[in-house]
Amino acid sequence: MKKNHPFQHTLLSLAILASFSAYAHAEFIESTSDLAAAEQIQKEKSTKAKSAKKDNEPVELDDIVITQRADSLIGIAGSASVGNVGQEQLKYRPITRPSEVLETVPGLISTQHSGEGKAAQYYLRGFNLDHGTDFLTQVDGVPVNLPSHSHGQGWMDTNFLIPELIKTVNYQKGNYYADTGDFSSAGSANIQYMSDLPDHMVKFTGGMFDYYRGVVMGSQKVGNGKLLYAGETVHNGGPWDVSNEYLKFNGVLKYSEEYGNSGFSITGMAMGADWNSTDQIPKRAVDSGLADSIGRFGAIDPTDGGRSDRYSVTGEWHRQDKNSKSQIMAYGLFTSLDLYSNFTFFQDDAVNGDQFGQPDKRYVTGFKASHTIFHKLGQFDSESTIGLQFRNDNIQNSLTHTKAQQLLHYIRNDTIWESTLSPYFDNKTTWTNWFKTDLGVRFDGYRFNVSKSNQNANNGTVYDGMVSPKLGMVFGPWAETEFYLNGGLGFHSNDARGVNTKVDPSTGNSTDADGNSIQKAVPLARTYGAEIGVRSNWVEGLNSTLAIWWLDIDSELVFVGDAGTTEAGHPSRRYGIESANFYSPNDWLTFDADLSFSKARFQGSPAEGSYIPGAVETVIASGVTAHDILGGFYGGPRLRYFGPRALIEDNSVRSQETLMLSSTLGYEFNKHVKIQAEVFNILNRKDSGIDYFYSSCLKTDPCYTGNGDPVNDIHFHPVEPVSFRMSLITNF
Repeated sequence: MKKNHPFQHTLLSLAILASFSAYAHAEFIESTSDLAAAEQIQKEKSTKAKSAKKDNEPVELDDIVITQRADSLIGIAGSASVGNVGQEQLKYRPITRPSEVLETVPGLISTQHSGEGKAAQYYLRGFNLDHGTDFLTQVDGVPVNLPSHSHGQGWMDTNFLIPELIKTVNYQKGNYYADTGDFSSAGSANIQYMSDLPDHMVKFTGGMFDYYRGVVMGSQKVGNGKLLYAGETVHNGGPWDVSNEYLKFNGVLKYSEEYGNSGFSITGMAMGADWNSTDQIPKRAVDSGLADSIGRFGAIDPTDGGRSDRYSVTGEWHRQDKNSKSQIMAYGLFTSLDLYSNFTFFQDDAVNGDQFGQPDKRYVTGFKASHTIFHKLGQFDSESTIGLQFRNDNIQNSLTHTKAQQLLHYIRNDTIWESTLSPYFDNKTTWTNWFKTDLGVRFDGYRFNVSKSNQNANNGTVYDGMVSPKLGMVFGPWAETEFYLNGGLGFHSNDARGVNTKVDPSTGNSTDADGNSIQKAVPLARTYGAEIGVRSNWVEGLNSTLAIWWLDIDSELVFVGDAGTTEAGHPSRRYGIESANFYSPNDWLTFDADLSFSKARFQGSPAEGSYIPGAVETVIASGVTAHDILGGFYGGPRLRYFGPRALIEDNSVRSQETLMLSSTLGYEFNKHVKIQAEVFNILNRKDSGIDYFYSSCLKTDPCYTGNGDPVNDIHFHPVEPVSFRMSLITNF
């Protein structure tokens, strides 16, 4: 890593200058989501109508508290694809793993194809998002996605989430919002943790397959503020022939103070976990009927597994009055992962097997600052936001060939320094009582530096940047109904190693095994998105949205962490329709139904076919929730349908559908004690959590002895069979 690089100095100088300016003049505010900003101006307008205080006097602002999706967002949301889900809705959902919190985003699927400690696999809007890629997740504004990760670009491990601690999930789909940049073309979510709890809580859960979970959380007054604490430990064996032996320890400590029109918070988080993996297996290994065939829950390589650690510290300050609001936050993050996988078994090495390791260790620092002014644009009410985001990742990662998690040799080994600086501007103006606009623009500047690579030719530094304009228009409301038109340009970044790769990392050749030239990745791939939508609360108790969307990507070119090289892709087009519906006929019963249909194709009529492998096509999610009935019962069933998908470009191989019915049933004896039961996969369906189509080699295949080619097959990871968990919850 070079010292005294001029771009390095520029970034650091700008970061220091922006931080000092924000502290000295209070001119910036973090805008975690378009919806949050819109909610705040509603507070400000309410205050202006009630208050005649002078500008320098403290202002008491009304709170808008979003508790569930039934809350009206008419007059607040800037698109049909913006929404909020509160703890009141989350606490009644059956949840098998923390990542399923994100399934509250209509149309999003979270699933798993390996051990419980690995980042989940996500699907949304015609994407197989792999482990993150084009969906940005933040927790209290701190980004979760990790660029240039050893296993995949945008790695989004949400296993550190404690669902009971979540206040709201703010989501927005599409690339139409100025406050989000990289990884957000399909959408984004900002998960906000609570700062204060009404009670101390102790919860213990036990279930089938050696599942145990303990949670303790609460808050209390300390000095002039509140100290919140939460701790969690989880063990999960799972139904697998090789037990997951997943063990996680997780904790949160948050101190916050509020002073009328200003406040601050400091948050620390820590998580450590280790596990065994039962990765996806080929269908032929289950269907063969041979003596050495395996069951649905078997493993080809029983030594796969991993360990992950995550530690973070976040500081946040905010202020607000009737004329403006400001917020500054800074964060530091350390993560490490040791991941061992084997997806092709004996295809490349018949003696030692194909297991590979992907260690990744990084230090992440960043800050966000923004300032919003409420003003007049001529005679029209308007608000303007200027913001600045900075992030720096110092990374050491590798791709190794291993056997039973023991190093055989390095395939590639790199030191990476990736930095980004992103200023943005956003203006929202109300032109009439039925027409509003939201005009924004952001710039994202990147530095991709790779040094100490095992192949010197792959060392290097690349700079790139993109300007992304955004536009939204809101029409209405009429009869409690609003119409939206949104559009914007966005991007996704590619792995720093792919951006700088010139030779094959394992051979040093400028061509791969097939004789193709090694292709450097495009640093930033442009995305183009648009959407028309409608939101209606015309029927009392019913909140409905409908969106028709479109997204083009200049290149699906990605860095493949499992191979250490760049995989060429084509330009692509995705479009679809989404409907989200939430109905509360009374205060104890709710129904919800979300439907999403997508079409994803490569453009340019590629010879191999135009279907994008794994692209989600149909998602249906529905549920019923009841609470405070028959003296204290609560709960309800949830149905999730994950439709068939093309697994190969010519659509000749497709996955089957996945249908999951689960339910929660609880009873609250009094305000201090309740019990809760959760049943998953009630129908005991033998579906797949995920399917892939690729070649591999088993010991029973001719290729193992060199007498044939690897076998193309569907490789699947099954959903867990019907299972049951019981929880005891006490509050004091």
